[in-house]
Amino acid sequence: MRYGLRIPSFALGPRTASLDTMGAYLRRAEDLGFDSAVTIDHLLLTPPAYACTWLEAMTTLAALAGVTRTIRLGTMVLVLPLRNPVYFAKEWATLDVLSGGRTILGVGVGWHEEEFALMDVPYRERGPRTSEALEAVRALWAGDDVTYEGKYYRFRNLTVDPKPVQQPHPPIWIGGGTQPSEKVYGQTVPNIDPVLRRIARYADTWVPHSSATPEMVKGDWAKVQTFAREYGRDPGRIGRVYSNFVWVLKPGESPQSAAPRFKVYSGMDLDYWKTYYLLGTAPEVAERISARIAALDGGVDHIVLNPLDWSLEQLELIASEVLPRVRGGR
Repeated sequence: MRYGLRIPSFALGPRTASLDTMGAYLRRAEDLGFDSAVTIDHLLLTPPAYACTWLEAMTTLAALAGVTRTIRLGTMVLVLPLRNPVYFAKEWATLDVLSGGRTILGVGVGWHEEEFALMDVPYRERGPRTSEALEAVRALWAGDDVTYEGKYYRFRNLTVDPKPVQQPHPPIWIGGGTQPSEKVYGQTVPNIDPVLRRIARYADTWVPHSSATPEMVKGDWAKVQTFAREYGRDPGRIGRVYSNFVWVLKPGESPQSAAPRFKVYSGMDLDYWKTYYLLGTAPEVAERISARIAALDGGVDHIVLNPLDWSLEQLELIASEVLPRVRGGR
């Protein structure tokens, strides 16, 4: 089992955390045994789900590569269909080289229609564009004089240099699946199977939605396994992540005391945070994580938690009081 952080890289104007603060925090995380630090990717404000946006992902990761030592750096998740795959292949390969091979590429199709409109990418094409971009990027990382002929992306005899340090490519995590709150995120997915098929075909690791219930995750995982076998893949080789926002309460603290922390980034209310996020004492948080691990046949190999600020106190509580209580995993 590996433990990671989805960092609170909130864009908060003059209150945005400094690089010095981030570096000190992540170096302490390294000392505590955390394996990875990943960031969300959003271009615009996305109400009502989020009350702020995030620092631009690629720039943030490049800066963090210079102030960390061992922790793996990545995205969870980056909206791949908003990027040109050739330019992105070079961009991420450069990050992998400059970080010494410490990157994890987490991707998703995105959900915020305004971001797609701004970038002149048809929203309804985001799924198949993601699949083609993954194929194109992996081909460019694997060889030279690459030709790709897709519906959305086409190029001939292209070579991307440098290649990533990690070969054949950095780990690819794909987020997606059933969730209980589609209307909150401005989308309704009548048929989730294309998303699960993409995960089964391309993902080294699957990242279910944070808000999904254990029952939803269990049902999705059954389908992912079936689809993976159809593609000739061993589903047991697909890693699984449990991730969520977290705030650990000290004994005697009420859930309401965490409201100012959640309000920094979330546009939802206390009932939502208590239901879908990890808000509770250390034993309560550990129990909810353990339930999700069980829903994934005990096959979770990464727990990635998103603290709500850069507090070393919360980091220490997670490391010393929550994670040692978690059951299951591999």
